[in-house]
Amino acid sequence: MLPWAIAAVALLVAAAAWNRAGRVARKLEALTQSYWELRYDYTRLRSQVARLDPEQAEPEAPPAVSGQVAFVPLASMKKKS
Repeated sequence: MLPWAIAAVALLVAAAAWNRAGRVARKLEALTQSYWELRYDYTRLRSQVARLDPEQAEPEAPPAVSGQVAFVPLASMKKKS
């Protein structure tokens, strides 16, 4: 009788854990969706501000030199003692 009671309790605990995991997964999905919506809105608003006042806009990355690829081996960056 005791093994059946332990098995029943284990099934109840497993069902509760499964339910909780589902709720956490749904919450994570909602948070991920909110994050990407905020990133989209931030980028859109930043571009609108840049169009309104180009002097106050954040500087973009420096333009890459076309036709040249710079390669610096990691060994040359080691400290020489």
